[in-house]
Amino acid sequence: MIKQLGNGVCYIGADDLSIDLFESQYIVPEGIAYNSYVILDDKAAVLDTCDARKADEWKANLDEALGDRTPDYLVVHHMEPDHSSLAAWVLERWPGVTLVCSVQAQRMLGQFFPGISLEGRTLTVKEGDVLELGSHSLRFIAAPMVHWPEVLMSYDAADGALYSADGFGKFGALGKCGFYGRDDDDWACEARRYYFNIVGKYGPQVQAVLKKAAALDIRSIRPLHGPVLEDNLGEYLRLYDIWSRYEPETDGVFIACASIHGGTLAAAERLADILRAKGAPKVVLSDLTRSDMAENVEDAFRYPRMVVAASSYDAGLFTPMYDFLHRLQIKGYCKRKAAIVENGSWAPSAGRVMREMLGTMKDVTVLEPAVTIRSRLRPEDLPALEALADAILL
Repeated sequence: MIKQLGNGVCYIGADDLSIDLFESQYIVPEGIAYNSYVILDDKAAVLDTCDARKADEWKANLDEALGDRTPDYLVVHHMEPDHSSLAAWVLERWPGVTLVCSVQAQRMLGQFFPGISLEGRTLTVKEGDVLELGSHSLRFIAAPMVHWPEVLMSYDAADGALYSADGFGKFGALGKCGFYGRDDDDWACEARRYYFNIVGKYGPQVQAVLKKAAALDIRSIRPLHGPVLEDNLGEYLRLYDIWSRYEPETDGVFIACASIHGGTLAAAERLADILRAKGAPKVVLSDLTRSDMAENVEDAFRYPRMVVAASSYDAGLFTPMYDFLHRLQIKGYCKRKAAIVENGSWAPSAGRVMREMLGTMKDVTVLEPAVTIRSRLRPEDLPALEALADAILL
């Protein structure tokens, strides 16, 4: 896709609609966009490349955008292969190109492109350094661990553009979600799933970048995935601030359930009904055995209260729940309230394991009473569910 962004700037990215799993783990039913940009000024700069899956399309876009120009610079904001796979090809095709990147990225180049000669062909930049292109200039913003250690963002004052690397990205090909954020009816949905699963562990680092961004006159955010954002920028920044502070976004209760033969799911559904009857503003129930785990992680962070309901398994915890809680551990789940419902036919063990895993998470309060179901929900279990619902909504 070629799109003029005005003032000598061109979008040359590519949509990938054939990919089944992004990063080999996240389902992307609407595909993914690999974004790349060209600035044609006194100097010509290519901003990032593309995933090798879309190499032919990206190369054709680049040739069309350049015309008879030869690029002077290749700026690598992020070394992950879905953005830098064609960097070596650019250097081989145009021997005079200078690759611009962070010191950390320079160290990685040889790992991703063994045997490539980089002597005298790289320019390392750091926070505050400026690459002059003519009327355009790129001022670099260090963004370590958003979400790799070598990441840079850059700001072009000429058109108020923030090239935000993976920040402010989202799942979805541009042909599906629209080129601009204003074309996207629900940007936050897939941007939230993208954020918490890919960037979410690094909230303090995102906060540091947001503080730097607050000093800039940003009129356009140009990420490496997802639409170019030009309208309603305050809302995108507001959401990123909430997400990166690990604050709940929506009042309600998320019930995550892992049931083997349906007994635990029936109990979770009954608890959901009780919560709604007691006035819960929103209750979302997910069957972990049949749903997108990345979406479950997203919902856990979205709401202030969570119920984990699971069967016991092999003297421990049914594996879908173990996987879910493990993901929350590594993504930095915190500052929430959690309630436990366990099921066990002879030796209930799920509650113990869930309590242990929740106990490793910062500022997560486990509510009492935990509820134990024996195989199937019985009338005598209902008072305990009622009491747990009261504790959740307190």
